[in-house]
Amino acid sequence: MQNNVLEYLESTVKRVPNKIAFANDQMGITFKEVYDQGRSIGTFLNKQGIYKQPVVVFMKKHPKAIVAFFGVIYGGNFYVPIDEEMPRFRIELILKNLNPRAIICDDTTKKVVETFEYKGAIYLYDDILGTGIKEEVIQGIREAAIDTDPIYVVFTSGSTGIPKGVVACHRSVIDYIESLSEVLEFNEDTVFGNQTPLYFDACLKELYPTLKFGATTYIIPKSLFMFPLKLVEFLNEYKINTVCWVVSALTMISSFKVFDKLIPNYLHTVAFGSEVFPIKQFNIWKKTLPNAKFTNLYGPTEATGMCCYFKVERDFEEDEVLPIGRPFKNTEIILLNNNNKIPAKGELGEICVRGTSLTLGYYKAFEKTNEVFVQNPLNDAYPELIYRTGDLGKYNERGELMFVSRKDYQIKHMGHRIELGEIEVNVNMIEGIKSACCIYDKEKEKIVLYYVGDVSTKEIASSLKEKLPRYMIPNSIEALETMPLTANGKINRVLLKSYLNAEKDEVQIQNGFNGQFASVNK
Repeated sequence: MQNNVLEYLESTVKRVPNKIAFANDQMGITFKEVYDQGRSIGTFLNKQGIYKQPVVVFMKKHPKAIVAFFGVIYGGNFYVPIDEEMPRFRIELILKNLNPRAIICDDTTKKVVETFEYKGAIYLYDDILGTGIKEEVIQGIREAAIDTDPIYVVFTSGSTGIPKGVVACHRSVIDYIESLSEVLEFNEDTVFGNQTPLYFDACLKELYPTLKFGATTYIIPKSLFMFPLKLVEFLNEYKINTVCWVVSALTMISSFKVFDKLIPNYLHTVAFGSEVFPIKQFNIWKKTLPNAKFTNLYGPTEATGMCCYFKVERDFEEDEVLPIGRPFKNTEIILLNNNNKIPAKGELGEICVRGTSLTLGYYKAFEKTNEVFVQNPLNDAYPELIYRTGDLGKYNERGELMFVSRKDYQIKHMGHRIELGEIEVNVNMIEGIKSACCIYDKEKEKIVLYYVGDVSTKEIASSLKEKLPRYMIPNSIEALETMPLTANGKINRVLLKSYLNAEKDEVQIQNGFNGQFASVNK
């Protein structure tokens, strides 16, 4: 019975020791190197007396950072990934919450850590690799381990402005990877193109299947996601055949008509999530790669990543929305209405998750954990936790689960309950729209629509009047040059809300989202 993610690596290294496991455009690391370097790091941490502790891995996005993750696990600890693109204030909050005894750095990030008020040890990755491996130490750590031991802590946004550290364990990660791998049909020939930052759980989709199957993951340079043609050239150069990306990364390629010039020739598996994929853009992908398999994924960080999937095997019209489908094996999705009952067929309910893939909760935040990891209200016989996602969903006439909106995107406007997500879906159907986001200005009781695209505000208003009730038409429609994104590629709604306070005719907003610029026309 498998109880540790490192068993994936230990099985694969016997089979394909010299195959490249993780690479970027400059170097690659073989499975044997991952195995040996990981055990060296584990031995080193043990010699320092660091055991069952959070160990921060603060390195630039690089194959070495991935090896450091596994090294932390070999030492019987759990890794906490941090990246230099994270705001300094956020890093300080995370370090304050963790109070870690050790941080593993590279040459560039060590200088940054030294500017923090951090009193623990700072270790250079390249220095600790020289540690001699002590097999008896590694074996002893493994024999004492159980499958509910933590494997990582990743920090997500908190409603109070304080990041929440989600703690995952070996059991939940193994359950997730086994199900995901079966759904997406990964194997030894899979070549991943990694898009997401390593400090988000989204990268699990590449990291652990690579270990499990002896696949290969290429870390795609972040800069290429600003140049979609060069991005597709990269996919072809490294014969990448599988991507698990956020929707915005895919729509950037299709909306800028890259496929008129170049097609990703090797791509046969495309998985996506995090946002609703506009059908217009999706159909461009489907037409370009008619033989590829497309899968819509849904799930929260608190359920170790993704918990639902929908294989797109039928045609969709532009006025339709892709379902999120059905739960992974060994996972149950429960819809609950405001009375904690199962809603009637076709009615909305909060999406709740039950199963082994649930994480342990939030690090040093028992009160917040208990708010969302709760007793299943449908079970009054014995303790049974579910996770309340805060997302609203319903089943369509085919019995497929549909994501509708966040609970906090549901507003009361002009006496009507409105899902802002429904407005966004209809905007994304309009010809010329590249992306769209609705924000509610509670102070002025206005729905504000921000969009990027080659279409006028009048055309948008006219189109929406034909599709939506009058009370759902945005009170203000604002054109942006670029849609602000969070570090993991989702629309930055917090930053868009800050635009509401902008009073000038032309407001230039800088440095709020990965160095992009946006122009808001008031």
